[in-house]
Amino acid sequence: MAKLRIDFLSDVVCPWCAIGLASLEQALRQLQGEVEAELHFQPFELDPDMPAGGMDVAENLKRKYGMSDAQLAENQARIRDRGAELGFTFDFNARSRTWNTFDAHRLLHWAAVEVPERQLPLKRALLVANFSEGRDISDPAVLVEVAAGVGLDATRARAVLDGGEFADAVREAENFFQRLGIRSVPAVIVQRRHLISGGQPPEVFKRALREIAAAGA
Repeated sequence: MAKLRIDFLSDVVCPWCAIGLASLEQALRQLQGEVEAELHFQPFELDPDMPAGGMDVAENLKRKYGMSDAQLAENQARIRDRGAELGFTFDFNARSRTWNTFDAHRLLHWAAVEVPERQLPLKRALLVANFSEGRDISDPAVLVEVAAGVGLDATRARAVLDGGEFADAVREAENFFQRLGIRSVPAVIVQRRHLISGGQPPEVFKRALREIAAAGA
């Protein structure tokens, strides 16, 4: 069985990242017995200058991408349908604001360093908290609750958030991948050399991973 390292660059307020992760995981389930994946979540901030208190989701998207109301509604419907196909719920009524995600990335980095087997559950839970439940994932209390909910130590999570730990490490990782030319997410890097961009269907991930595994690179 081939063992592959997969670096998944994403943000927890990126809907296509939620789709991409659900799609990748479905592909990996279909490849059981052929491919064993070691997933590493890497930070990418869609809006690194997002102010405290966040912004209205619709206004931010229309400003950033020049969308009309009709285009926004069409885009959200497409995202909601893709998510439903993969078992992920997008509730755009519950989620009215978008938030700064730097602290969420610090928690994900902490999990990778100290309790690596909890990083994937934490990533999933943060995506659900944001997209399915409309929670403020910049709020330390919410972040601690989400971390505790996947088996991470709440006291340690609070200490990480309060003390600013892993801030330099997150920025260093962000800068590293930006220097590699990553400008959009999700970006899936396999074996540190093969890039799969975007929230691809499971079949695309499955075919690419099978080809990479067969090539032994």
